[in-house]
Amino acid sequence: MRRFFQIAVAVLLISLVFDAEAQMNRKAIKRNNKKMSSYRGRKSWFGKEKRYDMIGIGVSALNYYGDLSPKPGIFSTDISFTKPAVSLIYSHRFGPRYAIIGSFMYGTLKGSDNESADPGDSDNGVFRYQRNLSFRNRIKELTLVATFDLFPNNATYISRVGWTPYLYAGATVFLNNPQALVPETDVQGNALPEAGEWVDLRPLGTEGQHSQLLESDVNYGIKEYKNIQFAIPMGLGVRFKLTEVLDFSAEAGFRYLFTDYVDDVSQHYVDLGVFGSNQLAKAMSYRSNEVATPTTTYVGRDGQTYAVISGYGSEYVDNNRGSKNDRDIYMVTTFKLTYILGKSMNRAKFR
Repeated sequence: MRRFFQIAVAVLLISLVFDAEAQMNRKAIKRNNKKMSSYRGRKSWFGKEKRYDMIGIGVSALNYYGDLSPKPGIFSTDISFTKPAVSLIYSHRFGPRYAIIGSFMYGTLKGSDNESADPGDSDNGVFRYQRNLSFRNRIKELTLVATFDLFPNNATYISRVGWTPYLYAGATVFLNNPQALVPETDVQGNALPEAGEWVDLRPLGTEGQHSQLLESDVNYGIKEYKNIQFAIPMGLGVRFKLTEVLDFSAEAGFRYLFTDYVDDVSQHYVDLGVFGSNQLAKAMSYRSNEVATPTTTYVGRDGQTYAVISGYGSEYVDNNRGSKNDRDIYMVTTFKLTYILGKSMNRAKFR
């Protein structure tokens, strides 16, 4: 009997211990479930779960601002010349607000006095229309920017914020190669063999870059511009979470250039005689005779007589071809779709 009583007491004590442990386990499970349901990631700025890579594609609209804009204002552009561009994107996020984005973009800029200028505008349109210059520039650029999100992401990429505005700034290097369509005839009315073709303008030195200019010439000391140019990209955007691994972004920004020759126009006209026998360079430097009747003549440095419109196509301090005081700009409006690379659930570690 005594032996039975000892066994019964032992069983009772064991059952009480297991029941207490079960109660503690149930409470712990509830606490963990609550933590898991409200989990938003570690608060550490350097948490590895916030670091991930992305690849993507972008479609952009390019707008040119420069000497061949409809008006002289820095923010004047011809919307009808909005041109498409495409881009490939790689990005690395390394914090709740910060990311580095690298991209390659290919697109076209375009401007035309004949199509953009208002000949009825006596203040600006008449000058631009009679100047009659035009260009296209097939831009190939590499850009690296840092982004700053307004809303921080203190979680893994799976539970990142649904949307956030952001700012970006960085550096751009691009291939600058302005071209223009060759007219039917040169400045003296002779047929040009290149008529109807798009030609590179930089090798022609349309403002005297390859000519022997005199110290008294207004463009004396002018240097050839480079094909490789730099710019500062700046802008803002908004990013939306589509799925656990897909984001959609819309952004708008400007490329502030370190050159005024994205359109091949910057300084003054030169004496057409400085081009010697290069009839193509003369034709691409001065194009006013295509839209208006010459009003004056002069004997060029090469001994030839040139009929031009007064104020255009000849050497004089007031005969402006462009404005070298203002650098060119182009605007980039982009829509991006990015895919997040990573081991989905393995990075979502709950505490």
